[in-house]
Amino acid sequence: MTTAPTPPPAPSAAAGTVPGKTLGIVALIVAIFFNVIGLILGIVALVQSRKAGYKNGPAIAAIIVGALLTIVAIVVIISVASVIGVATEAYQACEAVDFSGTVIVAGAEVSCTTVSR
Repeated sequence: MTTAPTPPPAPSAAAGTVPGKTLGIVALIVAIFFNVIGLILGIVALVQSRKAGYKNGPAIAAIIVGALLTIVAIVVIISVASVIGVATEAYQACEAVDFSGTVIVAGAEVSCTTVSR
């Protein structure tokens, strides 16, 4: 009598740990404070888990959080730089007219009496 071949055993982690899971959790925490580093760690953790045949939710969350917060940080930096640039331009224009009257800066009229010296 012949028996059917047994299927290969499902992947099991030694001592109940999933490769990359701890790194995925660390990556998620790091992604909140240091976006790009957390994003990179999340990718590394996900690759480790996938190579071992496991899913890694914390690593995926770290990738998403790291990417979104990096985009938000870039938008904020560009916005702040733009505001600083316009404020500097307004100050220089008002300085040229001895802080009296109004000047046009970036298409908007600015009263030089509101610009502090």
